[in-house]
Amino acid sequence: MKKEFVILQEALEKAAAVVKRKFGKVDYALKGKANLVTAADVASQKTILTLIKKHFPAHDYIAEENGTKLSGSEYVWVIDPIDGTTNFAHTLPQCSISIALFYRGTPVLGGVKNPITGETFLAQKGKGATLNGKKIHVSKTPRLSQALLVTGFPYARFDYMQELLAKLGQFLNICHGVRRLGSAALDLCWVAAGRLDGYWEQSLRPWDVAAGTLILQEAGGKVTDFSGKPFEKIENYGQTVLASNGKIHPQMLRVLRQTRPAKARPCLPKVHKKIKRGPYAA
Repeated sequence: MKKEFVILQEALEKAAAVVKRKFGKVDYALKGKANLVTAADVASQKTILTLIKKHFPAHDYIAEENGTKLSGSEYVWVIDPIDGTTNFAHTLPQCSISIALFYRGTPVLGGVKNPITGETFLAQKGKGATLNGKKIHVSKTPRLSQALLVTGFPYARFDYMQELLAKLGQFLNICHGVRRLGSAALDLCWVAAGRLDGYWEQSLRPWDVAAGTLILQEAGGKVTDFSGKPFEKIENYGQTVLASNGKIHPQMLRVLRQTRPAKARPCLPKVHKKIKRGPYAA
């Protein structure tokens, strides 16, 4: 995987340069009620896919902005050109580029880069995880009552707002605090780096969490769905996500089970609906 890892890092760097140049100069469109896409998303994805196609023309890929090739290859790249597009569109510098490589259905490489701050999280299966080249590890927080958590509210939040608020309320009653930062990929990486102790969210897509999942696992953490089961297929990544330092995982599972099960939503890409233009001019 040496060449693949080199190309993953090159793709992160080149895409980050594209995104950073467009930061603060945003022209966005709506894919849904609260789901944005910007010119930077499209340009970032094109940069990443151009590099992957050049070096690995036989590989498959799943990318957020209508970019999917599934021909049966053992290798599948899972790409989010900007995770945290809403933050990016509002010039909030909590966003990231996320790239993972799966081999025979298992994530083997993962990279997440914040193009604004320059922080780069990387992992290779069985070789640990790093932040800007330095090894990272999850926190040692032993109890949920001592934990700082992070969550997110997916684009489909309007469909089951009461369930989301119920889960949030239960965690707020127990832990030190809950943050909502707006990039699932970075949320997972921040748990991996020990800045946060646990994370939960639902109705995401594989590109939101694939790279961050491997990074967290390689940093000593645990990632499952809300039932406590590991992800078995690429399309399962993101339906429900519970991530932690491992120590508080059983406690978080108990809290999640106190509310009704989350709706399962399909995670593979669909053709975008008609796009409405946003107010920001490039």
